[in-house]
Amino acid sequence: MNQAQWRRRALWLSALTIGYNLVEGLVSMAFGWADDSIALFGFGADSFIEVASALLVLWKLLDHGNLARERKATLGIGGLFLALAAGIAGGAILQMSVRRHPPTTFPGVVISALSLACMVFLWRAKQAAARSLDSATLEADAACSLACIQLSAVLFAGSLLFLLLPSLWWVDAAAALVLALLIAREGLGMVRAARSDAFTGGCGCAH
Repeated sequence: MNQAQWRRRALWLSALTIGYNLVEGLVSMAFGWADDSIALFGFGADSFIEVASALLVLWKLLDHGNLARERKATLGIGGLFLALAAGIAGGAILQMSVRRHPPTTFPGVVISALSLACMVFLWRAKQAAARSLDSATLEADAACSLACIQLSAVLFAGSLLFLLLPSLWWVDAAAALVLALLIAREGLGMVRAARSDAFTGGCGCAH
């Protein structure tokens, strides 16, 4: 496969990431709100911020990026990640304090399992494209997909545990707290990347 073909594949992967996260975010937030699941709702909200990050990558791949604007956008997206993490953590703590839990976490099991399958494919494909194109932007985008895999794994484990052992009423809130920590790490990675003198654009998520 030549460089032009790898570039087209990279653009296709970025577009697929954006489309999938939009659908995942809408579905996850809807089920999370309906079932009173902080973990699933927060997972869905994170998907929309991931869309903004993926749009930055797509912009960079199309060579229309202005580095100063990308730096500001990356800093802003990182701030949104941090704000989301704080909101999820607050909601989880409140959920624990009143001993509230969702009636079921079956939607979380299904959504996170689908997300794991999709994100593992995207992560591997982006890594291959990054190596072939020697692209720091795609490498950072692959790191974002890896972060999504970690979020999906936490949601899957928490949702499955509560589904199997519903007496563990605190599991959803505990999973939400872990998600908040991972999302905060993403946000800090983007903020640090944006403030770095070595900033080249892209996701900036931690490996």
